[in-house]
Amino acid sequence: MSVSIKFWFSCVILLVWAGMGLAQDKPAEGPPNIIFVIVDSHRSDALGINGNKFVETPYLDAIASQGLNFRRAYVTTAICSVSRASILSGQYQSRHGINDFTSFFSPEAWENTYPMLLKKAGYTLAQIGFLGVGKNPPVSSFDHWDADIPWVSEDSVHQTDAVTQRAVDYIRNQQGSGKPFYLAVSYHAAHEIDPRDGVPAHYLIQSRYKDLYRDLVIDTPPSASPEHWQQFPEFFRDEKNIGRARWEGFFSTPELHQKSSKDYYRLITGLDEAVGEIIDAAQKFAPNTVFIYTSDHGFSLGEHGLMGKWYGFDKSIHVPLILYDLRSKPVVPVAQSDALALNIDLAPTILGMAGIQPPPSMQGIDLLKNHGRKEAQREFFFYEHTVFPSPLLPKMEGVVGPHYKYLIFTEHNYELFYDMKSDPHELKNLISHKRYRKKIGQYRQQYQLFKNTLR
Repeated sequence: MSVSIKFWFSCVILLVWAGMGLAQDKPAEGPPNIIFVIVDSHRSDALGINGNKFVETPYLDAIASQGLNFRRAYVTTAICSVSRASILSGQYQSRHGINDFTSFFSPEAWENTYPMLLKKAGYTLAQIGFLGVGKNPPVSSFDHWDADIPWVSEDSVHQTDAVTQRAVDYIRNQQGSGKPFYLAVSYHAAHEIDPRDGVPAHYLIQSRYKDLYRDLVIDTPPSASPEHWQQFPEFFRDEKNIGRARWEGFFSTPELHQKSSKDYYRLITGLDEAVGEIIDAAQKFAPNTVFIYTSDHGFSLGEHGLMGKWYGFDKSIHVPLILYDLRSKPVVPVAQSDALALNIDLAPTILGMAGIQPPPSMQGIDLLKNHGRKEAQREFFFYEHTVFPSPLLPKMEGVVGPHYKYLIFTEHNYELFYDMKSDPHELKNLISHKRYRKKIGQYRQQYQLFKNTLR
């Protein structure tokens, strides 16, 4: 689909949705329903509205153009369970303490997550698709729980399609309920399937998308060169590095790079179609709704010689974040925002939509309350990933600022410093460059300040 066709299609979608909204006899009253769609591994630049020239995302582009689209949205830890814990709690990992795939919040901490605070305020809670935190999440906390949806069902339905249909059915069934609902919709896509039963790791795409992007040639990222890989220290280039091991199976040859990249984007387009169906259902059956779309982390498609997330490179931590207000009297502004938004901001923002005061334990900010207020906008944020030790995933922390990025492999005391303005692909480590000595010192100080204050 060409850029011009995508733009036309987005306009048609908006006109249809807008017409449906105006058809309501009167604006819905009371707190809004909240539909929160969280996907896996959707990097920020895998969206047409965020600058991608070929990916077909007309529905997401449409709501981003008529909602609040944060072009500088990031996660504070790029791994699913920790990031999702940060989203639920509004806290950095340093504070919520969940740093694996099995642990869950303490009962006291769980009561201060935004879903539980919504429930206390009278919301009906629904979870469709996996919660993504803990081995034994508290199912009884939810009024509707439908989390265990496999990649492919016994009747060969793809997880994206199964989750979408169940979400649409849930929305339809809420018509006339008289209570506001919170619906979390969680997709496996665009994650790959891990190896099992002798089948290597791969992307499982919906069959209807198998020919999409077939004739496209996807450029090799500038940082994917062997020369760039050799610039990393020996401890990082260890063959046990999970990011490199996965690169071997997905991006180590030109043929694999083309196939894996296209399959990834096919999954993204499948998610876009799902969003269109959910928005359509909300317009028909629950127009008093605010819709949120984001990802638990970004993804490296061969950048830096890696596949995956984990490290503090831009493709791994930079995610989409879209807020779209379906109500006839919306409070979510229409804007393309360059304010720095973090995953820890989602909890206080969602609570703010419902008129609930966030608890002091939350470290994020209400993005709507602070929209347009320059004095309230942050400049820096702390990045941390300490889930596995070297050599599997060398632990990394650091500081991301408006133009520069400081990262440190904490087990090895090995530092990286990038000038993101002149080097957006993060090709040159400037840590020993005399010209940047003062700026590096400032970022080291900011790093220590974060370390001392965020727990």
